[in-house]
Amino acid sequence: MSTTLLQLLAIGLVAGVAGGMFGIGGGAIMVPAMVLLMGMDQKFATGTSIAAQILPIGILGAIVYYKNNNLNISHALVIALGLVLGNFVGALFGNQPYISSELMKKLYGLFLFLIGFRYLFPQFFTR
Repeated sequence: MSTTLLQLLAIGLVAGVAGGMFGIGGGAIMVPAMVLLMGMDQKFATGTSIAAQILPIGILGAIVYYKNNNLNISHALVIALGLVLGNFVGALFGNQPYISSELMKKLYGLFLFLIGFRYLFPQFFTR
Protein backbone atom coordinates (compact mmCIF):
# COMPACT_ATOMS: atom_id res chain seq x y z
CA MET A 1 0.00 0.00 0.00
CA SER A 2 1.20 3.50 -0.75
CA THR A 3 1.84 6.04 2.00
CA THR A 4 -0.98 8.25 0.70
CA LEU A 5 -3.43 5.36 0.74
CA LEU A 6 -2.43 4.45 4.30
CA GLN A 7 -2.76 8.10 5.40
CA LEU A 8 -6.23 8.37 3.89
CA LEU A 9 -7.29 5.09 5.48
CA ALA A 10 -6.00 6.25 8.88
CA ILE A 11 -7.82 9.58 8.53
CA GLY A 12 -11.03 7.72 7.68
CA LEU A 13 -10.57 5.35 10.62
CA VAL A 14 -9.96 8.15 13.12
CA ALA A 15 -12.90 10.14 11.71
CA GLY A 16 -15.09 7.05 11.91
CA VAL A 17 -14.21 6.39 15.54
CA ALA A 18 -14.79 10.07 16.40
CA GLY A 19 -18.06 9.98 14.48
CA GLY A 20 -19.21 6.92 16.38
CA MET A 21 -18.21 8.35 19.75
CA PHE A 22 -19.01 12.04 19.37
CA GLY A 23 -21.11 12.43 16.21
CA ILE A 24 -18.31 14.29 14.43
CA GLY A 25 -15.97 13.37 11.63
CA GLY A 26 -16.05 15.20 8.31
CA GLY A 27 -15.08 18.72 9.09
CA ALA A 28 -13.70 18.19 12.53
CA ILE A 29 -11.28 15.37 11.71
CA MET A 30 -10.87 14.70 8.01
CA VAL A 31 -10.38 18.23 6.70
CA PRO A 32 -7.70 19.33 9.19
CA ALA A 33 -5.93 15.98 8.82
CA MET A 34 -5.82 16.24 5.03
CA VAL A 35 -4.64 19.86 5.18
CA LEU A 36 -2.12 19.58 8.03
CA LEU A 37 -0.82 16.03 7.58
CA MET A 38 -1.07 15.58 3.83
CA GLY A 39 -0.61 19.17 2.65
CA MET A 40 -3.88 19.31 0.70
CA ASP A 41 -5.42 22.62 -0.25
CA GLN A 42 -8.30 23.60 2.08
CA LYS A 43 -10.93 23.60 -0.68
CA PHE A 44 -9.68 20.28 -2.07
CA ALA A 45 -9.78 18.70 1.40
CA THR A 46 -13.29 20.05 1.98
CA GLY A 47 -14.55 18.62 -1.30
CA THR A 48 -12.86 15.28 -0.61
CA SER A 49 -14.41 15.14 2.87
CA ILE A 50 -17.89 15.84 1.53
CA ALA A 51 -17.52 13.18 -1.17
CA ALA A 52 -16.36 10.62 1.42
CA GLN A 53 -19.55 11.22 3.38
CA ILE A 54 -21.96 10.67 0.49
CA LEU A 55 -22.37 7.01 1.31
CA PRO A 56 -24.43 6.19 4.41
CA ILE A 57 -21.31 6.05 6.58
CA GLY A 58 -23.17 6.43 9.84
CA ILE A 59 -25.65 3.60 9.32
CA LEU A 60 -23.86 0.98 11.45
CA GLY A 61 -23.21 3.42 14.28
CA ALA A 62 -26.82 4.65 14.09
CA ILE A 63 -28.05 1.05 14.45
CA VAL A 64 -26.03 0.66 17.65
CA TYR A 65 -27.41 3.93 19.06
CA TYR A 66 -30.94 2.96 18.02
CA LYS A 67 -30.68 -0.44 19.71
CA ASN A 68 -29.59 1.34 22.90
CA ASN A 69 -32.53 3.78 22.67
CA ASN A 70 -30.23 6.74 22.03
CA LEU A 71 -31.56 7.95 18.69
CA ASN A 72 -34.52 10.05 17.60
CA ILE A 73 -35.16 9.15 13.96
CA SER A 74 -37.56 12.02 13.26
CA HIS A 75 -35.03 14.55 14.58
CA ALA A 76 -32.29 12.90 12.51
CA LEU A 77 -34.39 13.17 9.33
CA VAL A 78 -35.06 16.87 9.89
CA ILE A 79 -31.37 17.49 10.56
CA ALA A 80 -30.51 15.51 7.40
CA LEU A 81 -32.77 17.80 5.35
CA GLY A 82 -30.97 20.81 6.79
CA LEU A 83 -27.62 19.16 6.06
CA VAL A 84 -28.51 18.60 2.42
CA LEU A 85 -29.62 22.19 1.91
CA GLY A 86 -26.87 23.71 4.06
CA ASN A 87 -24.17 21.62 2.42
CA PHE A 88 -25.26 22.86 -0.99
CA VAL A 89 -25.30 26.52 0.08
CA GLY A 90 -21.97 26.15 1.88
CA ALA A 91 -20.37 24.54 -1.18
CA LEU A 92 -21.63 27.35 -3.41
CA PHE A 93 -20.27 29.96 -1.00
CA GLY A 94 -16.95 28.21 -0.36
CA ASN A 95 -16.20 27.87 -4.06
CA GLN A 96 -16.55 31.56 -4.88
CA PRO A 97 -13.36 33.04 -6.33
CA TYR A 98 -13.23 35.70 -3.61
CA ILE A 99 -13.13 32.99 -0.90
CA SER A 100 -9.51 31.84 -0.76
CA SER A 101 -8.31 28.63 0.83
CA GLU A 102 -6.47 30.74 3.42
CA LEU A 103 -9.70 32.53 4.36
CA MET A 104 -11.50 29.19 4.60
CA LYS A 105 -8.78 27.89 6.95
CA LYS A 106 -9.14 30.95 9.16
CA LEU A 107 -12.94 30.76 9.27
CA TYR A 108 -12.80 27.05 10.02
CA GLY A 109 -10.17 27.52 12.73
CA LEU A 110 -12.29 30.25 14.33
CA PHE A 111 -15.33 27.97 14.24
CA LEU A 112 -13.44 25.11 15.92
CA PHE A 113 -11.97 27.49 18.49
CA LEU A 114 -15.38 28.86 19.44
CA ILE A 115 -16.91 25.39 19.70
CA GLY A 116 -13.95 24.17 21.76
CA PHE A 117 -14.19 27.18 24.07
CA ARG A 118 -17.92 26.54 24.55
CA TYR A 119 -17.25 22.90 25.47
CA LEU A 120 -14.34 23.71 27.79
CA PHE A 121 -15.98 26.64 29.57
CA PRO A 122 -19.76 26.10 29.67
CA GLN A 123 -20.06 28.33 32.73
CA PHE A 124 -19.66 31.40 30.48
CA PHE A 125 -22.79 30.54 28.51
CA THR A 126 -26.33 30.54 29.81
CA ARG A 127 -29.46 29.10 28.29
